[in-house]
Amino acid sequence: MAGRGRGSWVLGMCVALLVGCGGPSAPDAAPGDVRRLLERRADAVLDRDAKAYRATGTDAGTAAYDNLREVPLESWQYRLTDFRRSGARATATADLRYRIKGYDSEPLVTSRSLTLQEREGRWYVAAERPARKATQQLWDQGPVTSVRGAHSLVLGVGRGERERTTLREYAALADRAVPLVRDAWQGRWPQRVVVMVPKSLDGMAGLLGAPASGYQGIAAVTTGETGGSGGAPADRIIVNPEAYGVLGDFGKQVVLTHEATHVATRADTSPATPLWLSEGFADWVGYRGTGRTAAQAAPELRRAVQGERLPGALPEDDDFGFSGDAGKLAQAYEGSWLACRMIADQWGEERLTDFYEAVGERKLRPGAVEDGLRDVLDISLEEFTAQWRTYLRAELG
Repeated sequence: MAGRGRGSWVLGMCVALLVGCGGPSAPDAAPGDVRRLLERRADAVLDRDAKAYRATGTDAGTAAYDNLREVPLESWQYRLTDFRRSGARATATADLRYRIKGYDSEPLVTSRSLTLQEREGRWYVAAERPARKATQQLWDQGPVTSVRGAHSLVLGVGRGERERTTLREYAALADRAVPLVRDAWQGRWPQRVVVMVPKSLDGMAGLLGAPASGYQGIAAVTTGETGGSGGAPADRIIVNPEAYGVLGDFGKQVVLTHEATHVATRADTSPATPLWLSEGFADWVGYRGTGRTAAQAAPELRRAVQGERLPGALPEDDDFGFSGDAGKLAQAYEGSWLACRMIADQWGEERLTDFYEAVGERKLRPGAVEDGLRDVLDISLEEFTAQWRTYLRAELG
């Protein structure tokens, strides 16, 4: 059906098997049968047809259907990419392409591994899971609870009805964040966000495909494609409920506003954009209008400055590694925020956003910051760095 994005793409597969001296046998029909099985499975997901979905698999192979009930889907497609048969059993890999209704302009693509079983001439899905090296999807972790806000969609897992109130609190914070970002960033963006709340730090790590140890103490991250042309799906703000949960109301708001800023600026962020600029700008929007002083918002850097350990250069990308020293990471964020705050204070907020866009317009990192500083702020990198160090002494000394 047009516009629904149903089914799977045709994958031409021909298995040529030689049988004795009789020449090639007919192509194995199994790949085509499995393709049609996945079409029926995709249609059942979109139609919310539990009976039709369960007809595509064994009990174990259809257990995830209930996990998906509250996920608002615009499209759901499988594209078979690999098929390996051994008698009545087979393994397959398929690209799952799906869109969240009202939020994704293009499908998000993730690779899935399927275990298949043949019974009486028909194939069934015995198991479906993330493919090797692919990240988990939220519904892989349990039943998804959905809360929709004015500018947000919050999806949580492992929480149940009693926790729906908690997700509404996330939606309220996200709904406040979007207008704050809109006021600071005049560029075009969807002005809506998807927030994912797994049950634990381990759940967050599963969604990101990285060790949990790398995200301890990190309240949230935003996934997405930098330098987007508008064809990428909406970014996902993924929350670490353990670190986020210990924050006060002010901290929670700053975090979600920071992450929403990444969503807003994604299309103007490119490989040429250094992390000190993207993270510093997001923090600048997060703290903008809150009245927080440099001493209040940059305690780690303040201790360093007062201890005569003034940074000699703007933070490098490596300084933002999640698995590194927590104090060094905090100083990287704080120094980056103060660099963007200095631009807004001394050149104006419009020049700050112009500078961000000018750097992001470059495709490669070398020379991008230097050219942006010269063209927008009429200053060299060396002069800017010296001025930033003076600013740190004045604000934190």
